[in-house]
Amino acid sequence: MTDLLLAQDFPPMGGGIARLHGELARRYPRGELIVSTPQDPDAADVDAQFGGAVDRLPVGRRRTKSLPGLLLWSRRAASLARQHRVQFVYCGNVKPAGYPARWVYERTKVPYCIFLYGADLLSEQHKYHHSGLKRRSTRAILGGAAALVAISQWTRDLALTVLGELALDGHGQRLRVVHLGTDPARFHPGVDSPELLRRLELPANGARWLLTVARLEPHKGVDTVLRALPAILEREPDVRYAVAGAGSERDQLEKLAAKMGVGERVRFLGEVSERDLPALYSLAAVYVGASRRTERIGVEGFGISLVEASACGLPVVAGNAGGVPDAVRDGETGFLVPPEDPAAFADAICRLLGDAALAQRMGAAGRRAVETYYNWDRVVRDLRAIEAEVLAR
Repeated sequence: MTDLLLAQDFPPMGGGIARLHGELARRYPRGELIVSTPQDPDAADVDAQFGGAVDRLPVGRRRTKSLPGLLLWSRRAASLARQHRVQFVYCGNVKPAGYPARWVYERTKVPYCIFLYGADLLSEQHKYHHSGLKRRSTRAILGGAAALVAISQWTRDLALTVLGELALDGHGQRLRVVHLGTDPARFHPGVDSPELLRRLELPANGARWLLTVARLEPHKGVDTVLRALPAILEREPDVRYAVAGAGSERDQLEKLAAKMGVGERVRFLGEVSERDLPALYSLAAVYVGASRRTERIGVEGFGISLVEASACGLPVVAGNAGGVPDAVRDGETGFLVPPEDPAAFADAICRLLGDAALAQRMGAAGRRAVETYYNWDRVVRDLRAIEAEVLAR
């Protein structure tokens, strides 16, 4: 018997959702999971790692959001379910993957579980508030699920609200929380990085680096860190700030850095490859994740970069918003502060920079938390336990 993963996001695509799906496929026993996912021009090398477990659709991600693409995906998923005697389906998001998941269930009675992240639920909520058709389709997909998996307590609470609005209150009993993780064998302290320093043209002159790894979008809060930098530099003048990630906000953030008088202290690195991330974390003294809730769908459902930083022994300062409190243990692995308060970020960051023993203690606690809990092996065990519970019912 085999399980099926319907993944709109999958490597080589980046981002936390694709990372979750890739790690689930990587850690499943060989031959027990088939992944159905859209085509990607760079997929060949990645798919080879999974030993034939990845079945690529003949269309890309954009097409799977169209009616013809959804019909193609749904029929292909049902064919895979019959061919491999699938017993359980993991659905990577509410939409579009929820459509083929529901299609498979109606034709084969194979139960499915949906991953819920936060921004996806906010998007669906906005849509069904303005469309009766969207309301019916979202209700059908969520209502047909045998299990719902939220990645944080905040996402769980939002899911309960959505279920209530869709008159699916009883489905809250099917809702479970599975916090995400990282790979402690890959992300660990002391990764050598002189070559990365040269390639990124980061000066190795004794500066202490703050680091953020994030898409440059409003809810990631990089602007809050830039506003905090002048106060940080008054107390810790050797500090520099590196931001790894691409996005639509880069020009505005660069202008803000110049306006705040910190342009020469900030480096926007652009997209940094997955391969280089462990070394990049090892360059930093403090990891900063200033995510906040913005209008409509801007929110951090958990924050994988936060636990990657912890795995590398970094103390973390993060915004107390969305699912971030589930990834940072306040006062143990880092500090949680009001997400739009530059002064609070400056105080917490300077507290760590000014107390090497405290920073080392929090970094070590973060590393232990990853080794014992925030890791992909535990995530897969939790998901397999939910599957076993569903199949037993």
